[in-house]
Amino acid sequence: MIDSYLRQSALDHLGLAGRTSEEPEKAAVRLGEKLLPAAVNLRGDVADPAFVAALREALGVEPPSAPNTVATNGEVALLWLGPDEWLALQHGAAPEAEAQMAAKLRDALGDLHAATTEVGEQYVCIHLAGPKAREVIEKGCPLDLHPRAFGGVGHCAQSHLSKATILLHQVSPGEDGEPAFDLYTRRSFADYLWRWLEDAAGEYGVAIVAP
Repeated sequence: MIDSYLRQSALDHLGLAGRTSEEPEKAAVRLGEKLLPAAVNLRGDVADPAFVAALREALGVEPPSAPNTVATNGEVALLWLGPDEWLALQHGAAPEAEAQMAAKLRDALGDLHAATTEVGEQYVCIHLAGPKAREVIEKGCPLDLHPRAFGGVGHCAQSHLSKATILLHQVSPGEDGEPAFDLYTRRSFADYLWRWLEDAAGEYGVAIVAP
């Protein structure tokens, strides 16, 4: 039986580690890949106290009920995908963390009307930050990303960027109020989306940063 396998990013062929910029802080846009996240798709009834309590027990955080919002305890984040659907994310975790997270959830949920699915292997996460990060995304995304509309840090939305489907999560206002976003896309869109973002950011000045 095979006990382990090579977990490889869909962007490895681009050699991003060898293209990192020496002074990224001078660029208007900083572009990098985040390592594969532990990710579990959750379905359940947020109006059921038992469901909310089960998630709090398993993850240490309750599912957000407001559309396009995120709840986090600093380690695990729950992104709202729909009235009865969320994505549980943990970055920087060991490869086995996803299976462990899913197991904890299944144990806590027990016989409740709920579903958990491990989905981390299908995603690539591209991190975009800097004073012109919002403008780059707006070139190909129909969302209104102005702070009065998108809501700033702690908000997420499913949409598309050019021809790629994405889940957009604003993770930080960044330095001096600069925005920072995580863009999740399917592995099959990763190469296309990276090249599109790098090209779209070219006019502002783009720096490649390490994971």
